[in-house]
Amino acid sequence: MSTSEHERLSEVRTGAAPWRRWGTYLSERAWGTVREDYSADGDAWNYFPFDHARSRVYRWNEDGLAGWCDDQQILCFSLALWNGKDAILKERPFGLTNAQGNHGEDVKDYWFYTDNLPTHTYASMTYKYPQAAFPYEDLVATNAARGQDVGEYELFDALEDDWRANRYFEVEVQYAKPDPEDVICRITVTNRGPEHADIHVLPHVWFRNTWRWDVGTQPPCLQRGRNGGVALSHPELGDRFVSFTSSVTEQPGVMFTDNETNAELLFGSPNVSPFAKDGIGRAVIDGEADAVNDRQGTKAAAHVAASLAPGASMTVTWRFSRAELARPFDDADAVITARRGEADEFYGHVARPGLTADECLVQRQALAGLLWCKQYYHYSVRRWLKGDPTQPPPPRERWTGRNSEWQHVVSKDVILMPDAWEYPWYAAWDL
Repeated sequence: MSTSEHERLSEVRTGAAPWRRWGTYLSERAWGTVREDYSADGDAWNYFPFDHARSRVYRWNEDGLAGWCDDQQILCFSLALWNGKDAILKERPFGLTNAQGNHGEDVKDYWFYTDNLPTHTYASMTYKYPQAAFPYEDLVATNAARGQDVGEYELFDALEDDWRANRYFEVEVQYAKPDPEDVICRITVTNRGPEHADIHVLPHVWFRNTWRWDVGTQPPCLQRGRNGGVALSHPELGDRFVSFTSSVTEQPGVMFTDNETNAELLFGSPNVSPFAKDGIGRAVIDGEADAVNDRQGTKAAAHVAASLAPGASMTVTWRFSRAELARPFDDADAVITARRGEADEFYGHVARPGLTADECLVQRQALAGLLWCKQYYHYSVRRWLKGDPTQPPPPRERWTGRNSEWQHVVSKDVILMPDAWEYPWYAAWDL
């Protein structure tokens, strides 16, 4: 039996169509990782902590929630949320550092990979977002105070009464490709709680910062398109367009900023741009209108806000296409339904005969988890040791420290990881 997905895989093998160029390759964590560590003592957790992630540019790769990118991570997409109570946007999963967790590093969000095809022609996942303020400080303080003989303090423990009353938003994200260079993303937010609750949904698009590390490299640009979406032109991607719509408003507003470090906030030094990486969060949460602009940048987000009744849902849909489509969402329902059906067909073929329906679902979601944990992995160990021409040289201690004997390693590829919140690095016990 040959399914539609098997035919696409055959086209990948023969080079007939690049069905794997775009996929769920965005990591869920880049802060606190070895590649982003330019310290003398190799303390990656403290050199680039979680609280820097929203304001500080990454050197080697990007991260985000329910993310999507190309296989060289030129352009990235991910989801941000705000419940009207948190002090920051929910842009990435939160976790404890090795020193903060009583059992070591530990992620504290709840999300579930529900489907994915090998070509990422269809993929889905679900994230559970609390309606109460996310208990960042409580999670850190309580876990740090516990010994190793005590269980970990989880998000459920911190918000037990709310969680038992289902006071959270269930956020389903679906990706479906009409063709190898076109993707539709639908975000469905459902209020599972017993009262009305406010939610802000902000699908993000941005360029990975590749222009701060070499002399003479100019940043690309996202700008407002004629249809109210985002237009971009890139030497490798060509002209592309992102359109947005929602069940709340046909044409959501779009904000622009730059994927640049807010050096003034973090280090007390001048910013290279008046618009920084954290500009969208500052505009939405803190009301800083001048933190964003409505014309252009290297990072952008649509913004949709709604108050949902108990059990009610809203959708936000975006489309990434090669042409600026006059009616980009006319076929969205049909494409998502067709690709989901092809996923059913593929996994029905993959499942071993004799498995129960529940066993087939377990297998399918296990494979979906593996596919969602593929990530773009960029690392040149020698350059990491030497530093970049436009940046201060790293401390000399690095030449005798971590990874210093792995200078032959150069990677700019998508690799399979067992956990996308984790990250690979080279150590003797990993061999």
